[in-house]
Amino acid sequence: MADQDASEQAFYIEKHELQVDSDEEFAYENVALDDDFTSVVEEDLDTALRVINEERGDYDAIHVPTGSTQLERSILTTKPEVVDDFVRNFLVRMGMHKTLDTFQCEWYELQQKGLIREDYSTDVPEVYIQNGQMETEIKYLKKEVDKFKKAAMQAKESYVKLRKERDYHRMHHWRVVQEKNRLITDIKRLKAHYASYEPTLKHLKTKYETAMKEKMLSKLEKDRALGQVTGLQNTIDNIDALKDFNGSEMLPSKTMASQRLCKKGLEMATDNQGLGPSQRTLVEERRKQEANKDVANMMQKRHEKDSAFPVDSGINPQLVHAKNSPGHLTRTGGFRLTTTFQAHTLAVSSVALHPRKQVIATTSDDFTWKLWAVPSGDLVMTGEGHTDWVSSCDFHPSGGKLATGSGDTTVKIWDFSKAECVHTFIEHKHAIWGVSWHSCGDFLATCSMDNTSKIWDLNSLRCRSTLRGHTDSVNSIQYVPYSNTILTCSADKTLSLWDTRIGLCAQTFYGHMYSVNSATFNSRGDTIASCDSYGNLKLFDVRSLAQLSEVDVGPHPANHATFDSSGQLVAIASNDSTVKMFEVATGKVTSLIGHEDAVQAAIFDRAGEFLVSAGSDYTVRIWS
Repeated sequence: MADQDASEQAFYIEKHELQVDSDEEFAYENVALDDDFTSVVEEDLDTALRVINEERGDYDAIHVPTGSTQLERSILTTKPEVVDDFVRNFLVRMGMHKTLDTFQCEWYELQQKGLIREDYSTDVPEVYIQNGQMETEIKYLKKEVDKFKKAAMQAKESYVKLRKERDYHRMHHWRVVQEKNRLITDIKRLKAHYASYEPTLKHLKTKYETAMKEKMLSKLEKDRALGQVTGLQNTIDNIDALKDFNGSEMLPSKTMASQRLCKKGLEMATDNQGLGPSQRTLVEERRKQEANKDVANMMQKRHEKDSAFPVDSGINPQLVHAKNSPGHLTRTGGFRLTTTFQAHTLAVSSVALHPRKQVIATTSDDFTWKLWAVPSGDLVMTGEGHTDWVSSCDFHPSGGKLATGSGDTTVKIWDFSKAECVHTFIEHKHAIWGVSWHSCGDFLATCSMDNTSKIWDLNSLRCRSTLRGHTDSVNSIQYVPYSNTILTCSADKTLSLWDTRIGLCAQTFYGHMYSVNSATFNSRGDTIASCDSYGNLKLFDVRSLAQLSEVDVGPHPANHATFDSSGQLVAIASNDSTVKMFEVATGKVTSLIGHEDAVQAAIFDRAGEFLVSAGSDYTVRIWS
C-alpha cells in the first residue's frame, strides 16, 4: 500500500532519456563450445539443493535422503521489513500523509545522492515489529474487552431486573400468605362466634314455643271469661224480667241482688283466682317489673348528692359561636413541622387540649402525665401517682381538673389548684383505655378492657351506670358535646351510641372488619369518623345510619382519628410514623412525615391554626 502511494506521487530529481538500440543493428559473434563444458557431469536436483544449503549454512536441510525427488516439507522464508518501509507503514497507520510525503521526498533525494548509510537500509529490529504486533493485539483485545463489558452490563441489568421481579413476587406471595392466614383466623373466629349463637337460638326457640302456648291458653281463658260475662248478663236480664213481672215493690231487693251479682262478676273478672294460669303469670310479671322500677327509682334517689342529668337540647353553643366568627373555616392542608420536643422518657400515648388556654396534656408509658405550653413547648406541670402506663386524659370543661386512665385499672381526678389527686375510681376490672368529660362537668365516662364503660358522678363520687353490650375491649369513648350521648368503639369491630340517662345502647354501627381503635364526632355531631387496626378509615352519617365514605391508609394500624373544627379534615395517627390528612370533600390523602416511630395520637386546636401529634418516639410535634 505504501509502495503504491509512493509510485503514484513520485518526484524526479533529473530526467534522462535512454535511446533503445535495435537488435537488428547489433552484430552477433558465434562462440564455439569449450571442451570443459562437455566434460562436466550433469547434477541432479538433490545435489543442487545440498550445495545451496551448504552455502547458506542450513545444515538441517542438508540431510535429505538420496533418491527423493521432492522435499518432505516446504520451507517458508519471511523477509524482514527494512527501516524505510517500517517508517512508511507507521506514518500511513497514524494517518500522517503530509509527513509521509515529506519523508519520501527527502529519502529519495538522499538515496539518489548516495548520502544514506548502509546501516540505515538494514532490517528493522524485531522489537519494533513485536511492538507493532503487540499494539495491534492490544487494540483487538480492547475491542474484545469493550464487547464483553457491554455484554456484562446487559447481563447485570437483566440480573437486577430479575432480582427485583423476584423480590416483588416474593413480597406479594408473603402478603397473600398473610391475608390467607388472617382470613383463616377470621373464619375460625366467625365459626366460633356463630357456634356461640346456637344455644341462644335454642333458648329463643323454646321461649317462642312457650309464648305460643301461653297465647293459646290466654285465648282459652279469654273465651271462658267472655262466657262468664255472658252468663252474668243473662242473669241480669232475668232479674229485670222478674222485676217487670212481680211489680215495683220488689225493685229495691232485686236491684240490690243484681248489683251484688254484677259486683261479683267484676271481682271474678279482675281477681287472680278467676284468671287462667297464663294471665296470672302475666299479672305477676307486671307486678315484679313495677316493683323493680320502684326499687330502681329508690336506688337512683338513694344518694342525696347525685347530680341530675342536664336537659339534652342538641344545641352546641360553641358551634354557633364558631359559625358567627369570621375565621371559623380552617384550611385543609399545608401543615409544616415547626416545633419538636421530647415530652417523656417512654412512648407518649395520648394528647388533650385545654378548653381555654394554649396548654396540652400528655400521658405516657412512664406512669406520668405532663402539661405543656404550646407552641413554645415549655413544661408547666407533672403528675405522678399511677402504678402503670397512663393511657388517656381529658380536661374538665372548666379547665381546673384533669382525668386520667391507666393500665393499673384506676381512674384518677387531678385538681390543678391543689396540685394533687383528689379522687380515684377503682371499680373497673382491667386497664382503662379512654376517659371523657360531660360538658356540664358533673359526669365522667370511661371505657376499659373489661368490655364495659362506666358513668361516674363527680358529686356523689360513685358509678351511676355500667354500659354493657360490647363483647370485647372498649377502646375509646367520647361524649357528644352538650349532649347525654356517648360514642364507644370496641375490638368487636362495632361502634355504639349510648344514652347515659338510662344506660342503654341506642344504635350500633357495623362495617369494620378489624378491631376499631378510635372513633370521634365532628363539631356538628352528625358525622362519625372511626379507624381500625388495619388502617381503614370510615365515615358514618348519624342521621341516616349509613356509611358515607371509606379510605384505606393501611396496612399499618390507625391508632387515633380526630376532626378539625370545620369538620372537613380528619387527622389519622398511623403506626407507620406518619400523620395522614384526609379531606372529606375530595377524598384526598396526604402524609405529614417527621416522627421516627408510631404516632399514637393527634389533635387540632380549636382555631385550626396548628396540629399536635405524639408518638412512640417520646416526642410531641407541632405542625402549623
